[in-house]
Amino acid sequence: MDKKARDVVVLDIEGLCSFSDRFLICTGTSSRQTQSIADNVNVKLRTAGFRPSHIEGYSEGEWILMDYLDFVVHIFTERAREFYDLERLWRAGKRRVVPAPSGPRN
Repeated sequence: MDKKARDVVVLDIEGLCSFSDRFLICTGTSSRQTQSIADNVNVKLRTAGFRPSHIEGYSEGEWILMDYLDFVVHIFTERAREFYDLERLWRAGKRRVVPAPSGPRN
């Protein structure tokens, strides 16, 4: 994930809830960075043909939720991620850590 999102995790929650199959959760260091991450996610997924059904929290930038129906992207500031602790709340889901990209990007 670009824009230096940290601690990227995918939770496979298929069969555990009715509204989505997966959560992608990541952290930004500030509300400005979370907005930048959300902008980048939106551009890349639109290019791939995906459009969110809705986006919440963008103007505040503490917790940005991007709902793509089959998957939901959650972009948190550190404080908000710790407070809401979705990984604990959805601990029955299979957790997959997404490795940080290595090397320069073209």
